[in-house]
Amino acid sequence: MHRDSCPLDCKVYLGNLGNNGDKTELERTSGYYGPLRSVWVARNPPGFAFVEFEDHRDAADAVRELDGRTLCGCRVRVELSNGERRSRNRGPSPSWDRRP
Repeated sequence: MHRDSCPLDCKVYLGNLGNNGDKTELERTSGYYGPLRSVWVARNPPGFAFVEFEDHRDAADAVRELDGRTLCGCRVRVELSNGERRSRNRGPSPSWDRRP
């Protein structure tokens, strides 16, 4: 395996961070479960982050222990990343389809 690639089972998604995503806090909290390769916190739009672990077992432990916990002042959703990018253009909102 190429050194720079990370299997998806090593990459963890943290959602519902609001505007409070703090890289240092996420590194400290996630690093408790094992060595990290990287931490990336979204800024525009804010509210989520990705943490890459060196070992998939550490990633699984972090998901199990951190999901639903309070991090960066918010109750977060934590799950293994599925590798799919969410589209910015998701189509019209349901309210646009309403007819008077």
